[in-house]
Amino acid sequence: MWPTGSARNRGIAFAALLLLPLQLFSQNNILDREIRLPGNSIRVSKALSEVSRLTGYLFTYDSRIINSDRTFSLPSNDMPLRELLDSVSDDPDVRVSVIGKHIILYREADIRPDCGKENDPTPAVIQISGRITDAETAEPLPYATIGISHRGRGTVTNFNGDFILRLNSQFVEDTLSVSYVGYVNRLIPVRSLTGNILTISMERDYIPIPEIIIRAQDPRLIIRKILSSVAANYGTTPTLLTGFYREGVYRKKEPQVYSEAVVQIYKSPYARSLQNDQIKVLRSRKIENLEVKDTLAVRLKAGLSATLTLDVMRNLFDFLDPASFDSYEYHLTDIVTIDDQSAFVVSFRQREDITEPLMQGDIYINVESYAVMLADFEINPLYIDRTGTSYISRLPRSYSMKPEYVRYRTRYRYVEGRYFLSHVRGDLGFMARGRKKLFSSRFNIFFELAVTDHRTTGVARFDHDELAPAYSVFSNTITGYDAGFWKGFDFLKPEEDLVEALQRLQIRLGEFAGQDSPQ
Repeated sequence: MWPTGSARNRGIAFAALLLLPLQLFSQNNILDREIRLPGNSIRVSKALSEVSRLTGYLFTYDSRIINSDRTFSLPSNDMPLRELLDSVSDDPDVRVSVIGKHIILYREADIRPDCGKENDPTPAVIQISGRITDAETAEPLPYATIGISHRGRGTVTNFNGDFILRLNSQFVEDTLSVSYVGYVNRLIPVRSLTGNILTISMERDYIPIPEIIIRAQDPRLIIRKILSSVAANYGTTPTLLTGFYREGVYRKKEPQVYSEAVVQIYKSPYARSLQNDQIKVLRSRKIENLEVKDTLAVRLKAGLSATLTLDVMRNLFDFLDPASFDSYEYHLTDIVTIDDQSAFVVSFRQREDITEPLMQGDIYINVESYAVMLADFEINPLYIDRTGTSYISRLPRSYSMKPEYVRYRTRYRYVEGRYFLSHVRGDLGFMARGRKKLFSSRFNIFFELAVTDHRTTGVARFDHDELAPAYSVFSNTITGYDAGFWKGFDFLKPEEDLVEALQRLQIRLGEFAGQDSPQ
């Protein structure tokens, strides 16, 4: 269940995949194409849908600058798509970019090289925000990875597919990369995103793999290659990570406690090191929605520590440990695309004759370097009730707690020849019932770390007095709420239901509703 020991590692050489430069599709090929739409007038939404049907191109645009309900007149003859899109936007400031099979309609922001203050050398901060969706279903894609790949800057989407990323103006000529498991990467110029809140659609990437190829692969051998490649894939030098951490406790869908922090993490080398990881809190705040009458106040135990532990390549879990192979069944179930690279999908679950609560899930492994890119796993629901209340703190004696689910997710990002921890998420569900109580209360708890930046040079361990109490109840270490919490740091946009719930508590919480426009 939790890590059993350190992996045996020996470095192997592998060819680093080069990040391909952004290739803009020749705009003249599609924008100069003659288009005729039916009728004398048409709604903007219908016009874009018809163009997509006729050309196979998908549209990305900011609904604040493109009024999809507006109706405009159509000429009786064919017209170039470029002119049609001018009629769609009805705004000379709206620009058009064609990237791959996507057409982006946007208004370019005025990015200045400084903050606008005389003699101020600090670069201007630009904000990129939007929602990542499936191109066919329009469903949001949670935990998609967004960032400037070759610089290691980035974030992830929340459960609603929403994201916010803050960059200084030196990134304005860079390219934003959007990736999601099983989808084609989107590459979009930062300049076209700044100041716009775009819905970015992702297309599925289907890899036809003959079944015989999958059958010929031994999943246990793949895992052994993972372990022998740790040093080559994850590095033998320490790294300083900067990230955003948050955790929350919900009772009957209402937040009881919500805590968040900007943290720095000293990541010790993945091989040939006995040093432990360290974590330092730069800024933190919490929001409590507890009444005096609340006798049942649940707290997550050691959330900060759990994010470090869930680095499965630094702390070997038993499903990756050859010594525990006999407890699991492994199957190579698929080959998918992640970050425009192919990955094996190895599914694992405990053997039927094993009755202790073990993990089950999927491991996504790069087919060339044998690096774990993603691990998605949970405690076997059949035996989860045997885990007790080891994940929570401060349970009153008059209450019993029954776990319903414990799920984890660990994601790594490839940056210039090396994989770095990118995202960690834990979701736990419990039913609490008091003695002599007729009904139970449902609690949902989560904790999450999104790494937004990293540094590999000049990295040093933290002083002892800087260390966060990682094994304590994190929310108990925070004294209050700071409306100016964000400052210049990146953060994860809260889900819609959390924002709505907190806005209902606005009198107690202060200016939480202002977080979409960070201080």
